[in-house]
Amino acid sequence: MNKRHLIKTAAALVAAAAFGSTAQAQTPIKFQLDWRFEGPAALFLQSAAKGYYKAAGLDVTIDAGNGSGGTVTRVASGVYDMGFADVAALMEFHANNPDAPNKPVAVMMGYNNTPAAVLALKKSGITKPGDLTGKKMGAPVFDAGRKGFPVFQKANNIGNVAWTSMDPPLRETMLVRGDIDAITGFSFTSLLNLEARGVKTADVVILPFADYGVKLYGNAIIASPKLIKENPAAVKAFLTAFAKGAKEVMANPAATIGTVKERDGIINVPLETRRLALAIDSVVASPDARKEGFGKVDPARLSLMASQVSDAYGTKTRVSVADIWNGSMMPSDADLNVLPPVKK
Repeated sequence: MNKRHLIKTAAALVAAAAFGSTAQAQTPIKFQLDWRFEGPAALFLQSAAKGYYKAAGLDVTIDAGNGSGGTVTRVASGVYDMGFADVAALMEFHANNPDAPNKPVAVMMGYNNTPAAVLALKKSGITKPGDLTGKKMGAPVFDAGRKGFPVFQKANNIGNVAWTSMDPPLRETMLVRGDIDAITGFSFTSLLNLEARGVKTADVVILPFADYGVKLYGNAIIASPKLIKENPAAVKAFLTAFAKGAKEVMANPAATIGTVKERDGIINVPLETRRLALAIDSVVASPDARKEGFGKVDPARLSLMASQVSDAYGTKTRVSVADIWNGSMMPSDADLNVLPPVKK
């Protein structure tokens, strides 16, 4: 073997070793969304499409979900490392499963305000929360707005209402048919679902919880305590990479909706672009988010929510804020400076 060949062989071995160490450095993260691949999912998918997670040393897999409760349970079971879920659902899981060994923890706020709202048709005569007294309301039993309705009810002195349960696809249909007077749901989802059923936007009354005295937080990024304990740097790397992509999405939703189309080829792009824009305006870049800072929480507000959820959900034990929130792995303030300019 000549000298030149030895040098080439040595160089090849060094390159192979370097490649191997790089491959090993990619920490796998299984992440589950709260719902299907719809517009708001772009907030997470953009960083995957642009390689930001990979550049941070992470091998991230993002899957669709079927509700926040399911996402919390799957992170708790260890099937997923991280996820995106309603903080109230996380609180409920903690308070109803005090002895569970792997209760997920919120590490960064995504939706500073709950998207939950009451929606009705103008022809019902409902224009304000007080008009709901004595009315027939409908929502799936696990709907965040329905479960949190007692908080909305108390804040607005609403009397008794009668609830009808149904599967999610029937919620808006039953409202249009007149089977019920009002529904609870995510504002940006139910409004578009009503439009898809032939209802004009001008004919819909929307009563967002956040606009009527209910300052519940919405969805947060959650992580398993196992991951937090064993690799907090990976959690911080994920959050930093996520924030980078989310900034691009908020700056230009239409230009980034293609990331969702790549995951679900049958989505209606204009519809999901609008859903994404509505979500950004109403819960991600809301006035409360601008006041508290993207990703952050106000301790007093979170404590009040814990008390409200304990009461409204009738949990087995009281919710402990210290158990459900850990902001120690948050990105720097510079990395969190992602909210778009205020619309004039």
